Amino acid sequence: MKMNLPNKLTILRMILVPFFVFFMLVDPSIVPYEYAKWIALVLFCVASITDFLDGQIARKNNLVTNFGKFMDPLADKILTCSAFICLIVTRP
Repeated sequence: MKMNLPNKLTILRMILVPFFVFFMLVDPSIVPYEYAKWIALVLFCVASITDFLDGQIARKNNLVTNFGKFMDPLADKILTCSAFICLIVTRP
């Protein structure tokens, strides 16, 4: 199966999720708390932008695939659920 750009962006979003979770939950002795939260924010924003871009590119260039129809919503749910869970865990 040949991967098109929207599908690659969806896979990138899935790959970014563990890094986002790591920086949200990292021990302050490894990465200072302030830096870790900023890095997590940047990763979440990049992942969110890939969500916007893959949808726009897929619709504009008629690159809608069954893989994209399944994985794009799944990647969105994994990203948002992991963010909500991390926010609950890091609650002061």
